[in-house]
Amino acid sequence: MGALTGKVAVVTGASRGVGKGIALALASEGATVYVTGRTIAAGTAPLPGTVGETAAECDARGGKGIAVQVDVTDDDQLAALFAQVQAEEGRLDILVNNVLSIPDEMTQRKPFWEKSLANWEIFDTGLRAAFVASYHAAQIMVSQKSGLIVGISGFVGVTYTYDVIFGTTKAGMDRMMRDMAIELKEHNVAAVSLWQGFTYTERAIENLKNVPGMAAQLNSAAGSSPEYPGRIIAALAKDPEVMKRSGGTWINAELGEEYGVSDVDGRMIPSNRAERGSPIWVPV
Repeated sequence: MGALTGKVAVVTGASRGVGKGIALALASEGATVYVTGRTIAAGTAPLPGTVGETAAECDARGGKGIAVQVDVTDDDQLAALFAQVQAEEGRLDILVNNVLSIPDEMTQRKPFWEKSLANWEIFDTGLRAAFVASYHAAQIMVSQKSGLIVGISGFVGVTYTYDVIFGTTKAGMDRMMRDMAIELKEHNVAAVSLWQGFTYTERAIENLKNVPGMAAQLNSAAGSSPEYPGRIIAALAKDPEVMKRSGGTWINAELGEEYGVSDVDGRMIPSNRAERGSPIWVPV
């Protein structure tokens, strides 16, 4: 029995990367995790990982993984996901809005007017889909008078990193969680935005090899595993006073210090606040 046994979570973009790490961290605490993403067959995406593989690892961690193929740009598929959760579980305790499309051009050193307008998919997956998912999750959480909605963001919300659309999307996530928190407050449902530093995902490791100057810029001591954000979310979900944090934008490493949460290798992750900037939004 884990601390989150009996709790139900939805994690978007959990075939691989941060989403997979979050799903595994929540499952390690006993949660039932709806693992969502587009990849269901190995070898069909440029990077490894499928929703089924993540769900199986959730089971092995002591939780329960439920794989659901979802294209978050399809409103009907998102509606069907939350209808499934309601029908099968009758509750929803945690929604993690993690998914983000990362076009190859995003990390290329070109100005926005030389990039394709198709890169607006970053916004569609990283912000619009988070709004639609939160819309459906809130209807379940408000009725049960409890719940936690998390937006995965980063220092890019205030510090230029890679790309105009990327920064706009993450700044929007911070503000959206804050404003949702205002409307959710009377219903005892929390909404927070979390800033992670560099995370050693499959894509990030490839970028270290291929993006000029990236390896030299990285302070490896500040990097975390993909599971670290999930450990922070689990700590928030277990906190009986989480409503005091609702509406705020929080740096994962600083929450780790407060909650005594380390990474999978036992390291305490340092905050990049001094180097990369401070959150704007405080709790409501």
